[in-house]
Amino acid sequence: MIRYGIISTAQVVHRFVAGVKESSNGEVVAIASRNLTKAKEMAQDLDIPQAYGSYEELYQDSQVDIVYIATYNKGHYSAAKAALEAGKHVLLEKPFTLHAAEARELFDLAKAQGVFLMEAQKALFLPVTLAVQEAIAAGKIGEVRRVVSQTAYLNSDMIPWFRDLEAGGGVLYGSGSYPLQYVEFVTGEKITDLSGTAVIKPGESEVQADLSLQLGAHATGNVFLTVQLDLPRGLWIYGSQGTIQVPNFWRGDQARITVGDQVEELFFPFASEFVYEIEHVNECLSAGYLTSPVMTPELTIETVARMEQLHQAWHKK
Repeated sequence: MIRYGIISTAQVVHRFVAGVKESSNGEVVAIASRNLTKAKEMAQDLDIPQAYGSYEELYQDSQVDIVYIATYNKGHYSAAKAALEAGKHVLLEKPFTLHAAEARELFDLAKAQGVFLMEAQKALFLPVTLAVQEAIAAGKIGEVRRVVSQTAYLNSDMIPWFRDLEAGGGVLYGSGSYPLQYVEFVTGEKITDLSGTAVIKPGESEVQADLSLQLGAHATGNVFLTVQLDLPRGLWIYGSQGTIQVPNFWRGDQARITVGDQVEELFFPFASEFVYEIEHVNECLSAGYLTSPVMTPELTIETVARMEQLHQAWHKK
């Protein structure tokens, strides 16, 4: 069994634990929070054997093989660094870090320690994602010419630190990793240029962002992120011969391929959208890998660098 320890009592933890329980050889053995009462309450709720009132105690637990870190965004780097220094494998929630230099440092540290490190990007491991990737590679929609992504969560800025600039809040760090990494993964093309504008109140993080990108040599794209509008959420890939639509692509179970008057519906039902990512991590650990061949360090570092550049431009850092 691959034994997970969890850092944080955030809402995502419930869904992550469900994914571990559904996996073939994973189990959650410990959870930690800086508030012991919260850790104990969640441990009881999710049937986790051990609860800790500090992250350091969990890092020192010999029963923990890998640490899943889901703290607030700015806390990712420091928590991951401490876990790696303690010799633990790490699965770190997106955004991996707020700065590219931090991301490079963590991967270098993991290599030096001989432990596994990966960004938690569940979208790339979903069955529908792999089906879309295969359809594009097979030329079902011809040559990809345009991609459009829309992520809208009205009022999700109710998260206490969402508007906190220093905490790494805002729509870019909150949701930007998904579309930027997804389009590169399914198309096999690199983002060669990225720019954008954002809606920002002075001193706060952005609540809406509109990104323009160049994808490879023949495609352009648009990524729209907002907590101000209630809009359809999904990804649209336009090719020279057809279109692929993936609703809620970061956690979706279906897609539609349209070529002329022919429509192909893809449907991959699941209980937990996290199980596929967790199965991949378990396989990597069992094989002795230090990095993922799918969610690679290069993809993570490139994405962090792109988001950091946009963030610095918007907030004049």
